[in-house]
Amino acid sequence: MLFKKRTAVKAADTEALIESVEKESRFRKYGQASKIGKIITCLCIVWSLFHLYTGGFGELHSVKQRAITLCFALVLAFLLYPARKGAKRSRPTLPDLIFLLLSVYSCAYIFLNLDIMQARGGILIPRDYIAGAICVVVVFEAARRVMGLILPSLSLLFLFYNFIGRAMPGILNHGGFTLKRVIEHMYVTTDGIFGTALGVAASYIILFVLFGCFLAESGLGSMINDFSIAVAGTRPGGPAKVAVVGSGLMGMINGSPVATCATMGAFVIPQMKKVGYQAHFAGAVEAVAATGGAVMPPVMGAAAFLIVEFLGVPYKTVMFAAIIPSLLYYYCCIMQVHFEALKSGIKGLDKAELPKLGPIVKSKIHLLIPLVVIVWLLVSGATATNAAFYAILSTIAASMLRKETRITWKGFLRALENGSRGSISVVLAVSVVGFIIGTCGLTGLGMRLADSIVMLGQGHLFLTLCFTMIACTILGMGLPTTACYIVAATIAAPALLKLGVPELPAHFFVFYLANLSNITPPVALAAFTGAAIAEANPNKVGWTAFKLGIAGFIVSFTFVYSPEFLLQDGLSLGVVWAFATAVLGVTSLSAGLESYWLDHCRIWERLLFIIGGILLFVPGLATDICGFIMISLGFSAQYLRTKKKEANVGAE
Repeated sequence: MLFKKRTAVKAADTEALIESVEKESRFRKYGQASKIGKIITCLCIVWSLFHLYTGGFGELHSVKQRAITLCFALVLAFLLYPARKGAKRSRPTLPDLIFLLLSVYSCAYIFLNLDIMQARGGILIPRDYIAGAICVVVVFEAARRVMGLILPSLSLLFLFYNFIGRAMPGILNHGGFTLKRVIEHMYVTTDGIFGTALGVAASYIILFVLFGCFLAESGLGSMINDFSIAVAGTRPGGPAKVAVVGSGLMGMINGSPVATCATMGAFVIPQMKKVGYQAHFAGAVEAVAATGGAVMPPVMGAAAFLIVEFLGVPYKTVMFAAIIPSLLYYYCCIMQVHFEALKSGIKGLDKAELPKLGPIVKSKIHLLIPLVVIVWLLVSGATATNAAFYAILSTIAASMLRKETRITWKGFLRALENGSRGSISVVLAVSVVGFIIGTCGLTGLGMRLADSIVMLGQGHLFLTLCFTMIACTILGMGLPTTACYIVAATIAAPALLKLGVPELPAHFFVFYLANLSNITPPVALAAFTGAAIAEANPNKVGWTAFKLGIAGFIVSFTFVYSPEFLLQDGLSLGVVWAFATAVLGVTSLSAGLESYWLDHCRIWERLLFIIGGILLFVPGLATDICGFIMISLGFSAQYLRTKKKEANVGAE
């Protein structure tokens, strides 16, 4: 059958594509038989087992837990990532080994001497400062290798601000700090390298990365793909709807828009083109669907766990808050795909080419047990750490129910290794961002920048939201989503709080925009990945993806003005009404953007659909009535026109 072959893009081509877009994917590939390859595999497995053990049986002291996590990430970074493009890829170089030893020393030093430093009442001695300085250097170098120059350069700029603040003008001026004071703040306290962000990675994120790897090893990914094809494949524009459903579910598991777009796009983008979608549209659909996985509960991207830690709320609070926004995001994408298919006369795939739904459900339905387990645990009040730990155990147990899905011993070790490899970039990102967070806390820069944003917006919430959106878009051009959220939450979220926005909507606003930077031109990594597979113009794919994902931008403004969208007070008539009007608004907006509902839209009909759709997002009865009237006028005109056409055809 067509989708059983899946020969559109080879695995090697997919890996090369991911590497061309994501810096953190360009690592050394040692042979499995080589000694260094075996050492790296062992390190990865031990690191994952460490987090599994602490996740199930209790963590170490917070700083010690973070020190071990950072140590593994640094060691693996220097073994796997060369210092420059032309460096040897067959084995580590002497500088790599020197940095590796320095990494072990600086992390082991704080692990072994933390209690002694605390017993001294926080008074440091020369060797404490030396270890701290070494740690700062190795974190910057490892982050540069793994993620490129942008994030480390931004962090370095913030770090220098601690020293040059006395020479800065206006609100940027501060008294300045000595080198010893800065090292102490960044290395010994929990406001710098070993701060909250690294703590979240050490406690939650790595376990959820492992969870995704075990789910993939069990075969859930192929089940999702087959299930999506069987359900949506025969519908108008079937492959595009398969992409939306399948990539959304896959993205929910692995949390990486680029990786999801590359792996799923290799299968569905050629099929979208085959049934009649234009190349740029096909690439954009896959990019939008893959990006939405990071905001789709129950398992979202790494930044969701940072919200939990920053606000001190249970994970289920964030999970419930994401339900309505994510549903509207994907509904908008599906409706635009649907209207585009109707407008262009694109049909679904032949039913004979598709896998049967019954056999898929019968043979692999048990693979959904871990998702049920994790949702139940999170809703029942379990910590995210415990929920991830028991979800991993349930994944292994569920896979054993059938021979064809059973995770073998090799598969178990492979999941442990892939989990560690997938965690390196996250750990280093949150570590190097610690310099930004630490600087904002030490100098008061965060609150000063927040005041500046409020002043720039002249105290108007809408203008402040727009400036925050621009800031997140600029940051998202060069930063990973997690780092983008941390920086924006440190600088921009306080500005929203000053204008009376509650904490959760303020952070969710930043969280959504940080994720949507993957499809926001001019630099949109997920869209560029889709463009490469579709062989389309990247800018054209980027702007099309922006259009398809526009509901995400509108919804992010909506839940600031209507916090009930985040379900913090449960389900009420007000929430149901707001959701119903938003669904109608999304439908109308999608029709206007695609210039088709029942028929091709005239210009005035498009305007009615777009403006009316947006009005239904704005809270208030008056805007709802105006929006409904405008949509009704446009829809009625199309309905009468189509009936007249049908009557003329019948008369002929």
